Amino acid sequence: MARVDVLMPQMGESIAEGTLSKWLKKVGDPVKRDEPLFEISTDKVDAEIPAPAAGVLAEIKVQEGQTVPVQTLVGVLETEAGAIASKPAAAPAPAPAPVAQAPSPQPPQRAPEPAARQSGRPADGDGGGVQTAEQRLRTKSTPLVRKIAAEHSVDISRIPGSGYAGRVTKQDILGYIEKAPTAAPTYDARRMTPAGVLEHPTVEPWPGDRVEPWSKIRKITADHMVLSKRVSAHVASMFEVDFTRIAQLRGKAKQTYAERGVNLTFLSFIVKACAENLRKHPIVNAAVSSDSTIYRADVNIGIAVALDWGLIVPVIKHADELSLMGIARAVSDLGERARTKKLSPDDIQRGTFTITNPGGFGPYAGIPIINQPQVAILGVGAIEKRPKVVTASDGTDSIAVRTMGMLTMSYDHRVVDGADADKFLADVKTLLQEFPEGAV
Repeated sequence: MARVDVLMPQMGESIAEGTLSKWLKKVGDPVKRDEPLFEISTDKVDAEIPAPAAGVLAEIKVQEGQTVPVQTLVGVLETEAGAIASKPAAAPAPAPAPVAQAPSPQPPQRAPEPAARQSGRPADGDGGGVQTAEQRLRTKSTPLVRKIAAEHSVDISRIPGSGYAGRVTKQDILGYIEKAPTAAPTYDARRMTPAGVLEHPTVEPWPGDRVEPWSKIRKITADHMVLSKRVSAHVASMFEVDFTRIAQLRGKAKQTYAERGVNLTFLSFIVKACAENLRKHPIVNAAVSSDSTIYRADVNIGIAVALDWGLIVPVIKHADELSLMGIARAVSDLGERARTKKLSPDDIQRGTFTITNPGGFGPYAGIPIINQPQVAILGVGAIEKRPKVVTASDGTDSIAVRTMGMLTMSYDHRVVDGADADKFLADVKTLLQEFPEGAV
């Protein structure tokens, strides 16, 4: 009989902790190797975590909703199905004791590994310093938590932490800031904190109302949207595009693409048109860092995907190097893996430009919010048949039925001038209206 530890995985170099959002198995359930065992949520991505071995789930160490550092023991597998039957019936592990009663942890460099699992290694002392190991762990939190603390002028050591050994998590600091005493504002009296962060007043629920706490991904999205509006000088340009040629090319090639397992959509053509033109307009494929502009060497286009539980933006890497077939395949693959929680952290990082496609829901146009630290985002409106004035080669005008759609680009006016944005959109429009048949 062998026991296999199940650990909180590190889903990316910058991720120091994760929330165990849901167990997909109960204690006593058989588990196959690589079968989804539990779901986690991090600052970057939601994901299903596969079992490291086949066996039976013998113990649950971390309960649903609990946030713990990476490499924390979350459960134990028994490799023999009969192992549990020979013991008294096991129940799920009780909720962990309050952090104030937890045993002293190892120093910060060993924080992800609970002291009880250190395979007999002697515990380190505090080196005779003024702070205990627990105090050092509490104040030395993740970079994200320290950034939020700095923006709100908050002393992390004053916050009761719910993480391992009192570690202050993102939820802890956001909850602390939200509940900090403030003068009761009126509903429309949104105000700025001393750190320059926009705060909204608390609204009292009425009898019969349903109050639903935000999920982790909803909270992250909300934080990013407010941050973007506060940081970037948002301006938008709108271009109407005649997609009639694209509709014709798509109609001819759609079956061929389908036979190769690829769905050829209008969005694929739009991604291709943007990828071809971002190199020609590098200021649109850039980022702002303090008082400098970073011109990105790669063209990595993010595609916003609406999910039942929130919004996520997987990224097509090196999109300018892909054919239309390659782009269409990437759009389909990333969308499917986003909906089934199969994305890796790398799939949603290093984007240089973003496209959001609400047009599938029917809006004529929309003005999207920039995905920081990028400087531009393209919104795609509904693509549908509309009456259009068409000028013939002899100069006469007529009204014709054309396949039309609106493209709206929000851009950061700190670095992108209106002329630069409009030149980029004009080139995208021209390519879409004159798309070469040989490129399909």
